[in-house]
Amino acid sequence: MTERETPANHQDGLAESAPHYHGHRERLRARFRKAGAEAVNDYELLELVLFRAIPQRDIKPLAKELIAKFGSFAEAVAAPETRLREVKGVGDAVVTELKIVHAAASRIARGEVRKRTVLSSWSSVLDYCRTAQAFAEKEQFRVLFLDKRNQLIADEVQQTGTVDHTPVYPREVVKRALELSATALILVHNHPTPGW
Repeated sequence: MTERETPANHQDGLAESAPHYHGHRERLRARFRKAGAEAVNDYELLELVLFRAIPQRDIKPLAKELIAKFGSFAEAVAAPETRLREVKGVGDAVVTELKIVHAAASRIARGEVRKRTVLSSWSSVLDYCRTAQAFAEKEQFRVLFLDKRNQLIADEVQQTGTVDHTPVYPREVVKRALELSATALILVHNHPTPGW
Protein backbone atom coordinates (compact mmCIF):
# COMPACT_ATOMS: atom_id res chain seq x y z
CA MET A 1 0.00 0.00 0.00
CA THR A 2 1.25 3.51 -0.76
CA GLU A 3 1.40 6.24 1.84
CA ARG A 4 -1.91 7.72 0.61
CA GLU A 5 -3.73 4.38 0.61
CA THR A 6 -5.52 3.17 3.70
CA PRO A 7 -7.77 0.20 4.30
CA ALA A 8 -10.74 2.54 3.84
CA ASN A 9 -9.75 3.65 0.35
CA HIS A 10 -7.80 0.60 -0.80
CA GLN A 11 -9.93 -1.88 -2.72
CA ASP A 12 -8.78 -4.65 -5.04
CA GLY A 13 -5.31 -3.08 -5.18
CA LEU A 14 -6.59 0.27 -6.47
CA ALA A 15 -6.54 3.54 -4.55
CA GLU A 16 -9.17 6.22 -4.97
CA SER A 17 -8.08 9.02 -7.27
CA ALA A 18 -6.27 11.84 -5.48
CA PRO A 19 -8.06 15.15 -4.99
CA HIS A 20 -7.47 17.81 -7.66
CA TYR A 21 -5.13 19.72 -5.35
CA HIS A 22 -2.92 16.68 -4.60
CA GLY A 23 0.69 17.72 -5.08
CA HIS A 24 -0.19 21.43 -5.21
CA ARG A 25 1.62 22.22 -1.97
CA GLU A 26 4.88 20.66 -3.09
CA ARG A 27 4.66 22.26 -6.55
CA LEU A 28 4.10 25.68 -4.96
CA ARG A 29 6.96 25.17 -2.48
CA ALA A 30 9.26 24.03 -5.31
CA ARG A 31 8.41 27.09 -7.42
CA PHE A 32 9.07 29.36 -4.43
CA ARG A 33 12.40 27.63 -3.68
CA LYS A 34 13.53 27.78 -7.30
CA ALA A 35 12.40 31.27 -8.33
CA GLY A 36 11.87 33.13 -5.04
CA ALA A 37 9.14 35.43 -3.79
CA GLU A 38 8.65 37.13 -7.17
CA ALA A 39 7.43 33.82 -8.63
CA VAL A 40 4.33 33.75 -6.42
CA ASN A 41 1.50 36.23 -6.08
CA ASP A 42 -0.10 37.40 -2.83
CA TYR A 43 -2.61 34.57 -2.39
CA GLU A 44 0.05 31.94 -3.14
CA LEU A 45 2.42 33.46 -0.58
CA LEU A 46 -0.46 33.37 1.89
CA GLU A 47 -1.03 29.70 1.01
CA LEU A 48 2.62 28.96 1.82
CA VAL A 49 2.16 30.55 5.24
CA LEU A 50 -1.12 28.74 5.90
CA PHE A 51 0.17 25.27 4.98
CA ARG A 52 1.52 24.88 8.52
CA ALA A 53 -1.71 26.08 10.13
CA ILE A 54 -3.97 23.76 8.11
CA PRO A 55 -1.92 20.71 7.14
CA GLN A 56 -4.48 18.61 5.26
CA ARG A 57 -6.91 20.75 3.31
CA ASP A 58 -7.02 22.77 0.09
CA ILE A 59 -5.92 26.23 1.29
CA LYS A 60 -6.25 28.15 -1.99
CA PRO A 61 -9.92 29.21 -1.49
CA LEU A 62 -9.19 30.50 2.02
CA ALA A 63 -6.08 32.38 0.87
CA LYS A 64 -8.00 33.98 -2.02
CA GLU A 65 -10.84 34.97 0.31
CA LEU A 66 -8.44 36.63 2.75
CA ILE A 67 -6.80 38.61 -0.06
CA ALA A 68 -10.21 39.62 -1.43
CA LYS A 69 -11.38 40.78 2.01
CA PHE A 70 -8.26 42.68 3.06
CA GLY A 71 -6.72 43.70 -0.28
CA SER A 72 -3.17 42.35 -0.12
CA PHE A 73 -0.82 39.94 1.63
CA ALA A 74 0.47 42.70 3.92
CA GLU A 75 -3.02 43.80 4.90
CA ALA A 76 -4.20 40.23 5.53
CA VAL A 77 -1.22 39.50 7.76
CA ALA A 78 -1.62 42.78 9.66
CA ALA A 79 -5.42 42.61 9.99
CA PRO A 80 -6.85 42.61 13.52
CA GLU A 81 -7.66 39.19 14.93
CA THR A 82 -11.37 39.98 15.21
CA ARG A 83 -11.54 40.85 11.50
CA LEU A 84 -9.60 37.74 10.53
CA ARG A 85 -12.03 35.54 12.45
CA GLU A 86 -14.91 36.92 10.37
CA VAL A 87 -13.61 34.76 7.51
CA LYS A 88 -14.94 31.20 7.53
CA GLY A 89 -12.14 28.72 8.14
CA VAL A 90 -9.96 31.08 10.17
CA GLY A 91 -9.32 29.74 13.65
CA ASP A 92 -6.60 29.92 16.27
CA ALA A 93 -3.97 28.19 14.13
CA VAL A 94 -4.45 30.54 11.16
CA VAL A 95 -4.48 33.66 13.34
CA THR A 96 -1.30 32.53 15.10
CA GLU A 97 0.57 31.88 11.83
CA LEU A 98 -0.44 35.26 10.39
CA LYS A 99 0.52 37.13 13.55
CA ILE A 100 3.92 35.35 13.64
CA VAL A 101 4.59 36.53 10.08
CA HIS A 102 3.48 40.08 10.97
CA ALA A 103 5.72 40.16 14.05
CA ALA A 104 8.66 38.81 12.04
CA ALA A 105 8.19 41.43 9.31
CA SER A 106 8.07 44.22 11.89
CA ARG A 107 11.17 42.91 13.64
CA ILE A 108 13.08 42.64 10.35
CA ALA A 109 12.10 46.17 9.30
CA ARG A 110 13.23 47.59 12.64
CA GLY A 111 16.47 45.58 12.49
CA GLU A 112 17.33 46.88 9.03
CA VAL A 113 16.73 50.46 10.13
CA ARG A 114 19.00 50.04 13.14
CA LYS A 115 21.85 48.60 11.08
CA ARG A 116 22.02 51.29 8.38
CA THR A 117 21.12 54.90 7.77
CA VAL A 118 17.94 54.23 5.82
CA LEU A 119 16.14 57.07 7.54
CA SER A 120 18.06 59.53 5.40
CA SER A 121 15.50 58.98 2.60
CA TRP A 122 11.79 59.67 2.90
CA SER A 123 10.84 56.53 1.00
CA SER A 124 12.65 54.41 3.60
CA VAL A 125 10.97 56.31 6.44
CA LEU A 126 7.57 55.72 4.84
CA ASP A 127 8.29 52.01 4.31
CA TYR A 128 9.39 51.66 7.91
CA CYS A 129 6.34 53.49 9.27
CA ARG A 130 3.97 51.49 7.08
CA THR A 131 5.41 48.27 8.48
CA ALA A 132 5.26 49.54 12.05
CA GLN A 133 1.79 51.06 12.23
CA ALA A 134 -0.09 51.40 8.96
CA PHE A 135 -2.70 48.82 9.94
CA ALA A 136 -3.23 49.89 13.55
CA GLU A 137 -6.89 50.09 14.56
CA LYS A 138 -6.36 53.20 16.71
CA GLU A 139 -4.48 56.42 16.12
CA GLN A 140 -0.92 56.39 17.39
CA PHE A 141 1.59 59.16 17.90
CA ARG A 142 4.99 57.60 17.28
CA VAL A 143 8.40 59.24 17.61
CA LEU A 144 11.53 58.06 15.81
CA PHE A 145 14.61 59.28 17.68
CA LEU A 146 17.72 59.66 15.48
CA ASP A 147 21.40 60.29 16.04
CA LYS A 148 23.52 62.78 14.05
CA ARG A 149 23.93 60.23 11.24
CA ASN A 150 20.15 59.71 10.96
CA GLN A 151 20.45 56.24 12.47
CA LEU A 152 17.52 55.12 14.56
CA ILE A 153 18.16 55.22 18.31
CA ALA A 154 14.61 54.34 19.36
CA ASP A 155 11.13 53.96 17.93
CA GLU A 156 8.47 54.62 20.54
CA VAL A 157 4.71 54.98 20.56
CA GLN A 158 4.22 58.01 22.79
CA GLN A 159 0.42 57.89 22.84
CA THR A 160 -2.40 55.68 21.59
CA GLY A 161 -5.78 57.31 21.16
CA THR A 162 -9.14 56.45 19.67
CA VAL A 163 -10.04 55.83 16.04
CA ASP A 164 -9.84 59.56 15.26
CA HIS A 165 -7.90 61.24 18.08
CA THR A 166 -4.67 60.89 20.02
CA PRO A 167 -3.13 63.40 22.43
CA VAL A 168 0.41 64.72 22.06
CA TYR A 169 2.50 66.09 24.92
CA PRO A 170 5.48 68.01 23.51
CA ARG A 171 7.14 68.22 26.91
CA GLU A 172 7.28 64.39 27.12
CA VAL A 173 8.66 64.13 23.59
CA VAL A 174 11.45 66.63 24.32
CA LYS A 175 12.19 65.00 27.69
CA ARG A 176 12.60 61.59 26.04
CA ALA A 177 14.75 63.04 23.24
CA LEU A 178 17.11 64.51 25.84
CA GLU A 179 17.26 61.19 27.70
CA LEU A 180 18.30 59.41 24.50
CA SER A 181 20.66 62.19 23.34
CA ALA A 182 18.77 62.32 20.05
CA THR A 183 19.81 64.97 17.55
CA ALA A 184 16.77 64.59 15.30
CA LEU A 185 13.15 63.46 15.60
CA ILE A 186 10.60 62.16 13.16
CA LEU A 187 7.02 62.47 14.43
CA VAL A 188 4.56 60.01 12.95
CA HIS A 189 0.78 59.98 13.20
CA ASN A 190 -1.48 57.44 11.48
CA HIS A 191 -5.12 57.57 10.41
CA PRO A 192 -6.84 54.17 10.76
CA THR A 193 -8.77 52.93 7.75
CA PRO A 194 -12.47 53.92 7.98
CA GLY A 195 -14.68 51.00 8.99
CA TRP A 196 -11.96 49.15 10.87
